[in-house]
Amino acid sequence: MPYNNANARQQFPSLGLTVEGNSVVFLDNPGGTQVPESVINAVSIYYRERNANMGGGFLTSNRTDETLASARSAIADLLNAPSAENIVFGANMTTLTFHIARSIADTIQHGDEIIITDLDHDANVSPWTDLQAQGAVIKSVPVTSECRLDMDSLRALINQRTKMVAVTHASNAVGTIPDVAEVVRLAHSVGALVFVDAVQFAPHGPVNVQELDCDFLACSAYKFFGPHIGILYGKAEHLTSLKPHKVRPSKDIIPFRWETGTLNFEGLAGTAAAVQYLDSLYDGVAETDRCKRLHRVMSEIKSYEMALCKELVSGLLSIPGVTVFGITDPEEFEDRLPTVAFTWDKMTPRQTAEYLAAQNIFCWSGNYYALRLMESLGLEADGGAVRIGLAHYNNSAEIDRLLGALKSA
Repeated sequence: MPYNNANARQQFPSLGLTVEGNSVVFLDNPGGTQVPESVINAVSIYYRERNANMGGGFLTSNRTDETLASARSAIADLLNAPSAENIVFGANMTTLTFHIARSIADTIQHGDEIIITDLDHDANVSPWTDLQAQGAVIKSVPVTSECRLDMDSLRALINQRTKMVAVTHASNAVGTIPDVAEVVRLAHSVGALVFVDAVQFAPHGPVNVQELDCDFLACSAYKFFGPHIGILYGKAEHLTSLKPHKVRPSKDIIPFRWETGTLNFEGLAGTAAAVQYLDSLYDGVAETDRCKRLHRVMSEIKSYEMALCKELVSGLLSIPGVTVFGITDPEEFEDRLPTVAFTWDKMTPRQTAEYLAAQNIFCWSGNYYALRLMESLGLEADGGAVRIGLAHYNNSAEIDRLLGALKSA
């Protein structure tokens, strides 16, 4: 059966939030999604019945070990990783990326090249540009007028000196989905590694690290209806061969050797619950493989959200003075997510966000850390753009409310 939006909405208590009797519309989802009741309960239960550090010889510590193992298994299925040992947890995607980049820096020789893109969030830019201190040469792939990754430029930049390509799975600003599999193929053809930022893609479609064949992939649970937890997938060969910067008493086996300090175990309980929530949306024929169920659910979510995205983009383009950035042709929406950036001539981006907030419609304005993209579009000096981000719990009525508010401004 197709995805059921009404059923999903019932799982999220925050969707019932009102301000002075008026309901709230959450369109700030690229900055962090709402969470279902089951995730809230899982965090509460951890504190009540499982709270301890891991590795002890007593009940609550054993339960914490189980919590960690459950979260690893859940994320491995969500990403289609070969093993739970490929999954590393940390404070957030940014911290984990800096962590890996620091270890990559130990292998860099003067003149080695690293490729970044103008489409990426700065969390997949600054960790790599920092490697210039080790002698790395940084090159960046520009975007086209539709905010697509310029693949011809990428092909021209990749060569035998390339050691790393850092690329987004989807733009957190304009929603563009690059051809990551082709980026990986090109990088591997010269022996380079690929680090994929899937923070924005993960809530909107199926992630398959084995199909992509990427070396690393990072995402964040709070972007797919869970707590603030950072997630890193790495090929076992890299997690084993690279040297982590860690304290001496910590375990030196994967994935533990990459997890510095005490983990956020209550957050990991919620992370496992977030994956379980997505799994609960499966309503197809009997399927015992959770990974396959999740792939089906995320594919259905993507289809539902794309239908909403067409309504949103079409409505925005009908408003005089509005400019939508990125892919606007509905026939090409397979190459984008329902994350939409726009400007208009009535108000600045910040004024627009505040105007909508006064009507209980929440969204972001600014550069959302997609600094290179905003600079390349010439928007940074003027306050960036307004960003509308849909999630699977949004619906057509909320889009109508947004469009109505803009038209009546």
